[in-house]
Amino acid sequence: MTIPFEFKQYTSILKSTGRRAKNLRELREGIATVSKESIFHHTYQYSLKAHVLEYTNDFAQWAGESIEERALSERLSNIDPYAFKDIDGLRNELIKVIDDYLGSFPEPRDAVPGDEFYFNEAVIFIFPAGVRVKNLAEFLMAIKYIDASSIYYHFYDARTRLGGINDFSKWLENELGKKELSGKIRLIDPFMHNIEKIREHISELLEAEVKNDMEAIK
Repeated sequence: MTIPFEFKQYTSILKSTGRRAKNLRELREGIATVSKESIFHHTYQYSLKAHVLEYTNDFAQWAGESIEERALSERLSNIDPYAFKDIDGLRNELIKVIDDYLGSFPEPRDAVPGDEFYFNEAVIFIFPAGVRVKNLAEFLMAIKYIDASSIYYHFYDARTRLGGINDFSKWLENELGKKELSGKIRLIDPFMHNIEKIREHISELLEAEVKNDMEAIK
């Protein structure tokens, strides 16, 4: 018997830590000492915000736009947060990249007043979206119209819970036996698209699969 897929929504309340940085050395010190929740917010939750696809985390965006350290910004953007088992591993990699950069450029510029980096963290709330589906056609319709926070939760956030796998791929393979479709969704690069583009790509794959299933019945 197929276990239905239950969509969940994701929301968060932003909290200020009271910490800020006006230059790269202060940013490095902040990254080393702020809470894990703050590191999580500025990296993993970046995809949930309206953002420039040139960057993959808040640290990279600030380095590139506020202190114009483009080379560092690129290096920070190349860090995949989902490649680490825990926040401390990610934190250490961020520090290493900044330390390496400071070794070559030891006199970083200051951001203009008002453009400092503000360390924040988020209180997260996850709750049922009230949508349950049990087949591919229902799943497709839900993907098309579900709140964007659900796409984030099941496609991005799931990677921290399932070791790099998203909830959609897991359900499609385990419950519907759609291994090939599951694999195609897993191949969608989370950093090359915003959430609406992710929704669009998944919808296109699902539509093609539904069409194939219908033709196979004829």
